[in-house]
Amino acid sequence: MSATHTHSASSALSENRYSLDEPLSEYQTFVAGRIADGVTRALNNLTTAQIGWAVGQEPDQVFNRRWFMKEGTVPPNPFGGIDKVKMNPPRGANLVKPAGPTDPDVSVISLQTLEGKPLAVLANYSLHYVGDVGPGHISADYFAVFCDRLQQLLGADRQEVPFVAMLSNGTSGNINNNDYSKPADKAGPPYSKIRAVADDVAKVAFEAIKGIKYQTWVPLDSRFSELKLEARRPTAEQLARAEAILAKPRVLGGKNLLEVVYAERTLKLRDVAPHIDLPLQTLRIGEAGICAIPCETFVETGLEIKLKSPFRPSFTHSIAGGYYGYLPTPEHHQLGGYETWLGTNRLEVQASTKITLRLLEMLQSMKGFGPP
Repeated sequence: MSATHTHSASSALSENRYSLDEPLSEYQTFVAGRIADGVTRALNNLTTAQIGWAVGQEPDQVFNRRWFMKEGTVPPNPFGGIDKVKMNPPRGANLVKPAGPTDPDVSVISLQTLEGKPLAVLANYSLHYVGDVGPGHISADYFAVFCDRLQQLLGADRQEVPFVAMLSNGTSGNINNNDYSKPADKAGPPYSKIRAVADDVAKVAFEAIKGIKYQTWVPLDSRFSELKLEARRPTAEQLARAEAILAKPRVLGGKNLLEVVYAERTLKLRDVAPHIDLPLQTLRIGEAGICAIPCETFVETGLEIKLKSPFRPSFTHSIAGGYYGYLPTPEHHQLGGYETWLGTNRLEVQASTKITLRLLEMLQSMKGFGPP
């Protein structure tokens, strides 16, 4: 169970995003009911099927959003320090180079009836979100437009039993759709960029699907594990600084807005438990392997899992089974930046290394046909 990413919808997080004991809000209750409805509809539409998988590539819509900048040009962070990299930096001569790679893979798992009629596609792409919606709009961003476009390309629009397309959020915690090495494109009308991205990714998925050799039986398997990790908590010095910031008058248009936001988050983290039992999951569908991490996972982690997994293809759902903030690698923690700040990140510095190791163990245990 995983979430896509949009900045044009209400949040499914609790008011205190760091608490696991908050009562469900009205919106969260609504979401849970709709998830149950989705399961019921799937059960009502069960039919004999065949399945296959493939991988295409779309490298032109993914860019690393963390950049090294010339010395002295990175602004102070909300905790008073200076980071070595900047997320979504201003374009111009102060940029040096991106602080990491990208993942261009468009992975797909496709289901058809025995007669070749499209039933469903699960795709995965490591792009955060696009976000050029109209003012005040509610939108599922490019993920939903991809699904609609793929349905058109497959000729599956308005079937009696509806075709179901899904695009999952891959390991894109440090990836977005902006190439900061070039001047910004002139903004088009709302949704124009979303449609362009969705169309490109859907076409790649469609071409990959055309080459699939379908099978009527494949081994299925799954693993679930809770990994105990240390939780990041504020120091006494950070708490004192946060209390001092919040004691000042707040001017929303002033320079200290980010300091205020992170001071509030720092105080909310004061009483969190020292450890987090992080839920992790792996699925096997034939020779395809799927991992689930409940964080906004950096692309380096996804690439390492793909490289070392015993399954081909393998891909990872981010924000899956919960939400525990960003998941930078230890190397990125050394660089700093938005995704590493306390309040944005809440897991120990070595978390991504431990998560990767555990997931690879879980994948390996499913490689045989029998129990682990």
